[in-house]
Amino acid sequence: MHATHGRSAGLGLALASAFAFGGSGVAAKPLIEAGLDPLHVVWLRVAGAALIMLPVAWRHRGLVRERPALLAGFGLFAVAGVQACYFAAISRIPVGVALLVEYLAPALVLGWVRFVQRRPVTRAAAAGVVLAVGGLACVVEVWAGLSFDALGLLLALGAACCQVGYFVLSDQGSQGGTGERAEPPHPVGVIAYGLLVGAVILTVVARPWGMDWGTLGANAVMNGHDVPAWLLLGWIVLLATVLAYVTGVVSVRLLSPQVAGVVACLEAVIATVLAWVLLGEHLSAPQLVGGAVVLAGAFIAQSSAPRPPSGPVAAGPGAPGLAVHGGADGDASSGAGGLSGRRSTP
Repeated sequence: MHATHGRSAGLGLALASAFAFGGSGVAAKPLIEAGLDPLHVVWLRVAGAALIMLPVAWRHRGLVRERPALLAGFGLFAVAGVQACYFAAISRIPVGVALLVEYLAPALVLGWVRFVQRRPVTRAAAAGVVLAVGGLACVVEVWAGLSFDALGLLLALGAACCQVGYFVLSDQGSQGGTGERAEPPHPVGVIAYGLLVGAVILTVVARPWGMDWGTLGANAVMNGHDVPAWLLLGWIVLLATVLAYVTGVVSVRLLSPQVAGVVACLEAVIATVLAWVLLGEHLSAPQLVGGAVVLAGAFIAQSSAPRPPSGPVAAGPGAPGLAVHGGADGDASSGAGGLSGRRSTP
């Protein structure tokens, strides 16, 4: 009975995390269209979340001494890189398209394993890669000569590459000097320090002192309706970042990584539906079918890929997020060694 209750709670938290991550792009796009630079929106998101997570970082301050490379890599790739690329992408292409492109991360990880590490991959994993790439061709409508902005698509692909960079780093840095697997660090502590590192990096890159702060006191337009900019910012920081990461990590502890990864795949669906309803971004029937194929391929590739040994560090939805996020934004995405989009997090 207790196990059933824990599983139900885990599923609820995983769904909450997917919804939270999926809404990051929907809340960010009106701010970008109101005049804020995408990098400034990313900085506001990451710096705000880092401030809230400061007590957690202090509690796990031993990580700075034990895993400095992992924390730096997480902050650079899974937080700053994924979020910056994703938010820059959604300023040029639809939210759903950007997130689906980001879901190529599992395929890219398998490419690294096969061609760089020269390790064999299963036929199922290869089939997942083919499905994901084929579905992506439908999403971007290659038969129409790539009807979407090419730079926007490249930025979304950059978000996927940042997710891969984090997983490669965590894989290589998870062995001790004797060749034995080190005890995985606490995932919430990694999140907290990743946000802090990401905030520092983005401060240098985004230069927020040049931001038009008055925009945050005005209204942004969401599908023809005025919405206070500060409300959208609160959505991004509190719901799409802090709540999304924490619920994602807890859900992985209550569920198996595989189950949490399946639920995390809903992030792209949720983001697409929210963008459709709240932003008026309609996708065609071939794009919707292609999106479903991308998610199916990503799930197969994720389930069949060799698991990175970093354990719970790679848990949670991604988008971009703990990868992937992601975003995610985001951005995640997921389970021990699993992948998903954002989300890092988008």
